[in-house]
Amino acid sequence: MLSAAAFDDSAATYDDAFTESTIGRLLRAAVWRRLDAQFRAGDRVLELNCGTGADAIHLAQRGVHVLATDVSEAMLAVTRRKVAQAGMEELVQVAKLDIADLAAWGSSLRSETRDQRSQDDDSSPSRDPISDLRPPVSGLLSNFGGLNCVADLAGVAQALAGLLKPGGRAILCIMGPLAPWEWAWYLRQGQAGKAFRRLRRDGVPWRGLTIRYPSIAALRRAFAPMFTVQRVSAIGALLPPSYVEPWAARHPALLARLNRIERRLETAWPLPWLADHYLIEMVLH
Repeated sequence: MLSAAAFDDSAATYDDAFTESTIGRLLRAAVWRRLDAQFRAGDRVLELNCGTGADAIHLAQRGVHVLATDVSEAMLAVTRRKVAQAGMEELVQVAKLDIADLAAWGSSLRSETRDQRSQDDDSSPSRDPISDLRPPVSGLLSNFGGLNCVADLAGVAQALAGLLKPGGRAILCIMGPLAPWEWAWYLRQGQAGKAFRRLRRDGVPWRGLTIRYPSIAALRRAFAPMFTVQRVSAIGALLPPSYVEPWAARHPALLARLNRIERRLETAWPLPWLADHYLIEMVLH
């Protein structure tokens, strides 16, 4: 089970610190370009780790139905308020979901048949954790590192395969292990431990969680039995990470130029492998 408290504490400040920051806007706009390319009006999308609802509202404004989920009640409260303010209640359903429960359910699918699962009671760990909430979904979204909080990516892959319609699309934004901007930023401050923290094999402790940084190859392996990767792009390779916002504010012209170059080259080697996040787009077999 994920620690909701880790995200509850960030709910009130998340939009100011990231969503509405200069860097955050550019990074999210890069993701939205791909959401707009993959999802159409009338699609039903399950969003994991929805945070404060920015992506759900963006999709809803384009006519996409979204089931926005998160483990944090504080994040969900912000999402509900913003959905109501945007008048999107008919298109956005908000519900609590722990990705760790989803992973556990997916892991159990590898050893149980669907008929066996239907006989389980509500307390069974193999029960679909959103069975009472969802219609079948045609798309899946996890933005800005939600899946970095989960150890069992293969379990998540199995679960998502069980929720998607055939041919359904998954768009996942993952923090990768190689981040030259992070190396340079923290080495300049004499903090080598922080600079290379993503390379730790056992992950990095953070507010009661363990954050892991799977490579693109590792993510492919976890999802390969059921999903085909169609596209991988960089989200923050030339653009700096959000904690460099004070630097970005002093160099707006350079930041804009870096963004233009990154968008043109976002799928070109080696940018996705050297980005703060990589965006991987997959289709269910």
